[in-house]
Amino acid sequence: MEKVKVLFVCMGNICRSPTAEGVFTQLINDQQLEDYFRIDSAGTHAYHIGDAPDLRSQKAARERGVDLSHLKARKVTYGDFEDFDYILAMDEDNYSILMDACPKSYQDKIHYFLDYAKHLGVREVPDPYYGGINGFERVLDLIEEAANGFLTDLQATGKLLANRTTY
Repeated sequence: MEKVKVLFVCMGNICRSPTAEGVFTQLINDQQLEDYFRIDSAGTHAYHIGDAPDLRSQKAARERGVDLSHLKARKVTYGDFEDFDYILAMDEDNYSILMDACPKSYQDKIHYFLDYAKHLGVREVPDPYYGGINGFERVLDLIEEAANGFLTDLQATGKLLANRTTY
């Protein structure tokens, strides 16, 4: 069975993208869909390779039942563009970096994550790194909405069904 492969991307891979990885993983586990996905996250910069997510991200996520403690930061690699079906950028800067680095034949895989939550009226997940705890809560709110929208889109368009033998 072919899995749907999803990569969440922010700048350093210690706040937004690991939060998205954790939230989306929890969502698909809750719906018993874990066998149909491969989920990862990465950063466009190499600032924090090998580091765990920011402790504030971990705390905010843990308070919503999502464990990020096992995740480790990594940088996007050239192979990610070929390997992943969806590369979901958290903001315009990282979207642009991904598009510049990505071979033309794979650019259709790159999307803004919040495009799956258009009702929010925003396109970028703000970087909470230099803000207070409210920034991490806001990031979680946005990511939860987009994660649900992304899964709904996969189901509605048949992209998830095409990879499943039973539903």
